[in-house]
Amino acid sequence: MSTVRLVSAPINLVFSEAENDAEGYEREFHQMSESDEDPIGQWLKLAKARGETSDSDPVMLNLMVELYRKMDKLEQILTMSTPTRLALTYDGIIESIGFEHFKLKESMLEPGKQYYGRVEMPIHPKREIAVFFEALDGSLAKITQIHERDEKEWASYLTARERVMIRQLKGRE
Repeated sequence: MSTVRLVSAPINLVFSEAENDAEGYEREFHQMSESDEDPIGQWLKLAKARGETSDSDPVMLNLMVELYRKMDKLEQILTMSTPTRLALTYDGIIESIGFEHFKLKESMLEPGKQYYGRVEMPIHPKREIAVFFEALDGSLAKITQIHERDEKEWASYLTARERVMIRQLKGRE
């Protein structure tokens, strides 16, 4: 196996073996897709595609969308209609990430097994992303399935972490 390049990035992860409830995990994975999880984001994307936002200030538009999301979340809390997530077996901490891999702080995985998990991304706005992954060893995993939007955010976060590391290294010189 070739060497996997990883960057330090502390992220929370909850996960279970995929075979425990393969159908349920697959259903939740698809429910957490961009269209099901974020209807206002879908609306904004369609409005941009139709050119309806060309006269709008993009920063203000994004702030308004985020306010709507917050109000929607508050409404869900008040009406007790928050989307339920499946209970997952393990809590772990990711210590470092790569474009297709991540490494857990502790050895919790069984090599060759498939897992389903939710990663709590430390980005704005905070949200969880669903992933399927395969254990390469006790702590190293390869992501096998992730939504396209989540993959882009994962890569953006990785790049941001790399920049932080470079700045830290330059500061030491």
